[in-house]
Amino acid sequence: MPEQTEVRLADDVRLHVEVSGPADAEVTAILLHGWTLDGRSWHRQLAGIHERFGGRIRVVTYDARGHGRSSCMALRTATLAQLGDDLVAVLDAVAPTGPVVLVGHSMGGMTIMEYAHRHPGHFAARTAGLVFVSTTAEGHTHTVYGLGPRVARLIRLAETTGAGVLARCGAWRPPGALLRALRPSIRWMLFGDRCEPTDIRLVTSAVARASLRSIGGFRASIGTQHRLDTLAALAHLPAAALVGDRDRLTPPPCAESIAAALPATELTVCPGAGHMLMMERPDQVNAAVTGVLHRVLADAPHAVSPA
Repeated sequence: MPEQTEVRLADDVRLHVEVSGPADAEVTAILLHGWTLDGRSWHRQLAGIHERFGGRIRVVTYDARGHGRSSCMALRTATLAQLGDDLVAVLDAVAPTGPVVLVGHSMGGMTIMEYAHRHPGHFAARTAGLVFVSTTAEGHTHTVYGLGPRVARLIRLAETTGAGVLARCGAWRPPGALLRALRPSIRWMLFGDRCEPTDIRLVTSAVARASLRSIGGFRASIGTQHRLDTLAALAHLPAAALVGDRDRLTPPPCAESIAAALPATELTVCPGAGHMLMMERPDQVNAAVTGVLHRVLADAPHAVSPA
């Protein structure tokens, strides 16, 4: 079972962190979840990494501020920039030395890019590999929800307006009855052709744990981030990018632009899959993470110096 701990940030926000594997493992993998989700999103990857590598890899997951079992925060800190700063604090607290592989889904991938942008020295000293799952470096540039551009503009207007309202609702959580009613919409937005009942229940329960402030507050930052130039400076790192061809939030052009910025990136497009690749296509995600970890382990004595 993972060890549960807490990282207290400078603004008194408390992050729920789970760590599994020995402290002296050769490499640490940090798995960062998406918007309105939590660290449980990665349960199939945790099992896969430990089954494949045993004690050679230490795995860290944590709930972002305002999500899961982490505490709520001031609205002004509901930004990707703050999440990049939070990642530094987590690394310094639970993985202060040794090479790190960063694995990010959706907002988690954008958090990695913000970390690289805001803390280039820290990033260079620690990061040995990258995996981007269903994410983007171009905000909502390519997000059309699988619909025509005119309808997509209307949906985005309604979404951003609603997000502004939710952001002012503080630490309240979404009512369970409402989420049950919205389950078909959640399933349509996040999943592709197939969806296991246990997966939609997990996603719905994660949304139920997110504060309304975080559900609404992060939307503006997510929509406007552009970090292709930041990625272009990371081309030397082992990396992988994955996307589902039915992803309505971060469609294939998002992953293709990441792969273009990182020419050595292994790009995987999963037919019939939506936005939740860790659940929909765990074997492909595990294979990508395993591939990057193998490359980092091969170079571990030389790849990264301690922070």
